[in-house]
Amino acid sequence: MRATGLQGRVVKVTRRAPGVHRFFEATDNLRVATAPPTAINQQWVGDVTYLKANGRPCFLAAVMDVTSRRIVGWAFGADRTVNLTALAMQRAIRNRAPAQALIFHSDRGIEYGAYRYRAILTQHGIRPSVNRPRCCQDNAHMESFFHTLKTEWIRGRTFATFAELEAALQAYIRFYNYHRLHSGIDYHTPQEYEKLVA
Repeated sequence: MRATGLQGRVVKVTRRAPGVHRFFEATDNLRVATAPPTAINQQWVGDVTYLKANGRPCFLAAVMDVTSRRIVGWAFGADRTVNLTALAMQRAIRNRAPAQALIFHSDRGIEYGAYRYRAILTQHGIRPSVNRPRCCQDNAHMESFFHTLKTEWIRGRTFATFAELEAALQAYIRFYNYHRLHSGIDYHTPQEYEKLVA
């Protein structure tokens, strides 16, 4: 090919989403410049993970209090939309009634940037924070929870229906909050640790 001047045709794959980056330009990672939380309801984190029931995709959205590692709100559904993440946040707010100036941190998923989601945060005085571009470790607490959930409870099991998987998630989150020890909080359970820092 070189001798005859031929050149192969190559399709250049471009994976850019400039609109998404512009959408999040006004939101910083507030956790980088903020001291680690020392009490509950100072910093929450959230994310969505992919699961399967009967071979069909489904999603879990969760909200965690960083101080105690407690899951304070969650929602499960067949669609990954703002409805799912909004429901998880509304449950967290109802369960905790946080004071003003709470930081809520998430990745750059579009469901967390939706106007409806941001309106919920604004209504309750919650300050949004997002990962820096290409820094998935910025949301390490939530990533760690999802890894633990899948390792300890999901992998190796099959779920015939969405209801069966939802019941399993409910059982695990209750175990996680009330019985599972965490090295990051001196081997206490989230419930125990919240009593210590109250």
